[in-house]
Amino acid sequence: MSGGELTGKFYDLQGFSVHDGPGIRLTCFMKGCPLRCLWCHSPESQRFGAELNIMEIKCVGVEKCGRCLDVCPQGAITPGKTKPDPRGGELTLVTVDRAKCDDCGKCAEACTAKALYVCGTDYTVGELTERVLRDKPFFDRSGGGVTVSGGECLYQPEFLLAFLKRCKAEGVHTAVDTTGHVRWDALEAVLPYADLFLYDLKNMDSELHRRGTGVPNELILENAQKLASNGAKLQIRIPVIPLYNDSEAMFAAYGEFISSLGDAVEVVQLLPYHSLGVVKWERLGRAPELARSGVPEFAPPSDALIEERKAQLERYGINVAVH
Repeated sequence: MSGGELTGKFYDLQGFSVHDGPGIRLTCFMKGCPLRCLWCHSPESQRFGAELNIMEIKCVGVEKCGRCLDVCPQGAITPGKTKPDPRGGELTLVTVDRAKCDDCGKCAEACTAKALYVCGTDYTVGELTERVLRDKPFFDRSGGGVTVSGGECLYQPEFLLAFLKRCKAEGVHTAVDTTGHVRWDALEAVLPYADLFLYDLKNMDSELHRRGTGVPNELILENAQKLASNGAKLQIRIPVIPLYNDSEAMFAAYGEFISSLGDAVEVVQLLPYHSLGVVKWERLGRAPELARSGVPEFAPPSDALIEERKAQLERYGINVAVH
């Protein structure tokens, strides 16, 4: 709450998004997630609280700046490794002692180079709605709107419900991007105010789902069935992870389940695995989930495999797109 107003915590607002629902959209990424996917490419979404990030490539060196060292109340920031200075010599970069850092953000406020930044911003419903309305002309022309994503946006259910109600009152199309691993009453509450659900299906085998994400899949599948039977519109998203969920047998299970949801499913989106999120773990000073698990690094799936799995689902009469 801020001044008595309901607030939600977000790690990013992405305008002119075209992959998170129809048309041009504003995608609002909320903090906090119940899953710990081995391939997670948004580690800044996992924890609910604000987190300090460091982008070393932007650091201009303590020789030229060093303000962050002076303002840190915990003494968590010190000179670290060096890198070549384009103008000659070397620059000493700063490093963060994560055991001492309390993510207060004072260093980020002092960092004019924006090498240090805090991921996690509170918005009231009114503040976020004001941001939404700036883009409404683009929504209206393109058939777009707002997508609330995460993390898991339904882990902040009161804020999400209030925000969706405001968007609908303003005539803005709404989409909810969810893992599905949430209480049914939270999903049921937002159902009248969500024009579309972007719904993740990561593995059809519950034990494999648990190994890959930290949670089983029964609740996820049950919620998908309940949404479909209660009139929701769904876009199913499948991250295609080699040696985890890319087999012909797994996609047969996907096809059977998705086709059972009937006309509720507008499209299935295949999302080929990539490793572009690794740098985000480095900015947080944490090892990726995959590295800590001991599981060998995944390789991106081939285009040929993706086309095979796309064709396999299409034989079930499913509309499939590759993103």
